[in-house]
Amino acid sequence: MDNERLLLGRIKDLARRAYENNYVTHTDFLSQSELYDVTSLCVSNGLITGENQIEGVDYCIYGGIEDPERAVICFLPSYLDSEAFLLQERSESDVVSCILIEPANRKFADELTHRDFLGSLMNLGIERNRIGDIRTDQTRGYVFVMKDVASLICDELCRIKHTTVKCKKVPVSECDIIPEFRILEGTVSSERLDAILALVYKLSRSKAQDLVESESVFVDGKTAHSGGYDLKEGSRVSVRGYGKFVYDGVQKATRKGRLSVKIKVY
Repeated sequence: MDNERLLLGRIKDLARRAYENNYVTHTDFLSQSELYDVTSLCVSNGLITGENQIEGVDYCIYGGIEDPERAVICFLPSYLDSEAFLLQERSESDVVSCILIEPANRKFADELTHRDFLGSLMNLGIERNRIGDIRTDQTRGYVFVMKDVASLICDELCRIKHTTVKCKKVPVSECDIIPEFRILEGTVSSERLDAILALVYKLSRSKAQDLVESESVFVDGKTAHSGGYDLKEGSRVSVRGYGKFVYDGVQKATRKGRLSVKIKVY
């Protein structure tokens, strides 16, 4: 309860400052689970006063790229709407900066993973909530961070694993690394989590339920506790040891009453 009160107080303060001082305020980076928690708290405490509005102040969720895993909540002054704010950020970042990190010499570069990039950034003393998404193609990476730590990274980060790297700030629109996924279509009896897991990973329903019961399944960043939970369109699901996918929802019902669904598997 104390954490909830602190979080609510923080959200109210950011909204008030944006309204009274007429400038953009924002949180640090939040995971999908944390974003869900903020939204739920605001709803249950009557802070939602309109579409994309908290305490009478417009806000948008922004991570530097389309469909981010981690994002900040930005409260907007009266002279900015969401569209204008996003255009402004893409041309000249004021909240989230993008840094291109690449080997000084690709010939001698290690294969670098998301974990390698994240570990090297945190070894600089940068907290996790200052770091957003990391897009990598195993040699170079685009890292989205809070603007106030961008210069530190560019000045101090010179090595990842055994690879000497160089860093430079670039426009957020320059990121050209798109996560690879395949489209899976199939039929299920319902939108239950265990049914979708069984389809995606070719498991029995009992094995899918075992994964849930072992707390190995996460839906929108939160631990799933029931295989009977109905997935919503757009739900992000990650399964420890298997991978992750986005549930794109029901496409149609078959003549036999089953549901034809579409899933993006990463």
